[in-house]
Amino acid sequence: MLVNNVTLEAVGVKMEQFPMTGMPEVAFAGKSNVGKSSLINGLINRKALARTSGQPGKTRTINFYNVENLLYIVDLPGYGYAKTSKSERESWGKMIEYYLKRRESLKLVVLLIDIRHEPSENDKMMADWIRQNGFEPIIVATKSDKLKRSQLTKHINMIKKAMGIKEDGIVLPFSSMTKQGKEEIWYAIEKALNIKE
Repeated sequence: MLVNNVTLEAVGVKMEQFPMTGMPEVAFAGKSNVGKSSLINGLINRKALARTSGQPGKTRTINFYNVENLLYIVDLPGYGYAKTSKSERESWGKMIEYYLKRRESLKLVVLLIDIRHEPSENDKMMADWIRQNGFEPIIVATKSDKLKRSQLTKHINMIKKAMGIKEDGIVLPFSSMTKQGKEEIWYAIEKALNIKE
């Protein structure tokens, strides 16, 4: 997709704070510090519209980015960050659950996993939970530039096995440094939403 016009249109924690345009929404989920903001910035050709941070747990609201008046990219708070309080983690969990269950405009969920590591129990729970809410997530394996080329297939297969993805299922590697994988991710999103440019 050719992206020129993107705006952060809404930031919220409750349904009444979310946009009511009916445009399709693609939610991005992943554990804290997995590279969600970096992936979103890469997809929308911006350096810092989605705020990145070396400090996990920065995104505490649900952020809606209007892309070309065609769709919203929705940045969900990261999960599984140990240094936040239990009550804060629970409130984020409730907020994400509320959004996934209730949001009629939500058409697709992209789940990010760090390609370098075996998916965590939180990652597996999130994938199960996305499926229970009626979505088959697109799995994006972030930080692919941190591995040698020769290691990519092995690590993708490790993710597939851990996440219960069939052999012919897709895991898309992405690097925020080189933008490798960007076109493939956009293609998967456009196909899922049936967007014709």
